[in-house]
Amino acid sequence: MIENDLIAELKEAVIQGIPEKAVAAAERVVELQMDPVEAFESGLKPGISEVGEGFASGKLYLPDLVLSAETMKAAAKVLEAEISRTGTKRSEVGKVVLGTVQGDLHDIGKTIVATLLSSHGFDVIDLGVNISPDQYIEAVRREKPDVIGMSSLLTVTAKELGIVISKLKEQDLREDVKVIVGGGAVTSSYAEEIEADGYGQNAELGVRMTKFLLSVEG
Repeated sequence: MIENDLIAELKEAVIQGIPEKAVAAAERVVELQMDPVEAFESGLKPGISEVGEGFASGKLYLPDLVLSAETMKAAAKVLEAEISRTGTKRSEVGKVVLGTVQGDLHDIGKTIVATLLSSHGFDVIDLGVNISPDQYIEAVRREKPDVIGMSSLLTVTAKELGIVISKLKEQDLREDVKVIVGGGAVTSSYAEEIEADGYGQNAELGVRMTKFLLSVEG
């Protein structure tokens, strides 16, 4: 069937890291009026999951992971637009907003976390780098996430983590969301000091902490 072929093509495009191929398949899904949720769940999700497992086991490397993540994002944009248009919903175990704090432009660690979280079924909103406290607050109000993940690689920017948490309290949003922090400038003791809910020393531990805080099995 054409539907099964397209879903297989989506999965393979993500595994191979070919954005153009993934987008073309996603656009074909929309054109044929296939279920965009099914395409996401049976095509993109298994593809990125396989890549995430390969990276965790050492069979794949960082460039593979990053390219597959970008491929999934490109195709997901097409499918998400159709999901929004049709009013359907896809299953998810939780929503996570990620960002690198203001003054810090490092992106790789956050990208790894985003990819691994997606491979475990989380809906990930990646705000990018150099994200101000106000942008985090706006994202919490707009996206209503279960978790905020913040990264700081530079010692000079680590204070921004605490500022965001303070602003969440000021806006009466702190009880609505869990906060996980990580990055080269962060330690477990500092995470406790700023009253974060969790600390991820690396990407894999960050994912484990997210699943733990949301009581997600597997």
